[in-house]
Order: sequence, then structure tokens, then C-alpha cells
Amino acid sequence: METKEIRASHRYARISDQKAREVTRAITGMPASHALNVLNFTPKKAAVLIGKVLRSAIANAAVLHEIDADDLYVKSALAIKGPILHRIMPRARGSAAPIRKRMAHIIVIVATKPEGFGEKKKNVKKGESADAVVADAPKKSRRRAKKQ
Repeated sequence: METKEIRASHRYARISDQKAREVTRAITGMPASHALNVLNFTPKKAAVLIGKVLRSAIANAAVLHEIDADDLYVKSALAIKGPILHRIMPRARGSAAPIRKRMAHIIVIVATKPEGFGEKKKNVKKGESADAVVADAPKKSRRRAKKQ
């Protein structure tokens, strides 16, 4: 099955790229529906903006390519520096302090899930079964020994 990539972007978003990048790192690699849930419960301005872009990417996939949202995952989410509006704040004795109103370009790329997406890989040596690896694993003690 060939993987398709669908993108959506929000250019000139009035938020710092560093603040937006903090949220984009959290959702990269997640299934699209799970990423939407994470963004809904993230208490940051960037989460609202990135959520809108992710919903747009999912809608683009549904309308343009007829792909169901359950078959998508967030391949990459980027927050790139945009232009900066330079302002000044008057200060004491006729001086001025700079104010930088930063902007970011938010880009979300979703793709169809590849084969075996989401399955955990076990460290199995050649010639052993996965059950043997689990049985040989050391068990952790439930309590620490008290020092006396």
C-alpha cells in the first residue's frame, strides 16, 4: 500500500515559534485522532492553533483523497520562524526599549499509516520465541530493604 502525505499550514500565526514547537514535538508520530485528544487537553495557546491546522489536514485528506481519519498519523508537525513586528516601549529619560512581536508558520503533515504502525517490537534473539524472553526477564522487588 502506498502512503500518501497531506499537508495543511497556518502562516503568520501570532505566536513565537519556540512556544509552538514545544507542542508540535508532543504530537509528532501519533495517530491523528490521538493527537487531537492530546491537543484538546493541552492548556497552551499553541495547542489551539495547531489543533486547527491538524483538523484542516484531516479534512483535506477526507475531501481530496477520500482517506478516513482513523487511517492517518501525524508524520511531522513544524513551527518555523516567521517575520517579526518591531515596536518600541517608551522608557525613562526619553529612551526606548524594543518589543518584538514574533510570528510563526505552522505546518502539519499527515500520512496514511504504514504496515505494522503502532506495534511494539520485542528484543528477540535469533532462534528464540518472544515468550522465552518474557519468562527470563528479571523480576523487580516490590519493596526496598529498610536500612537499619
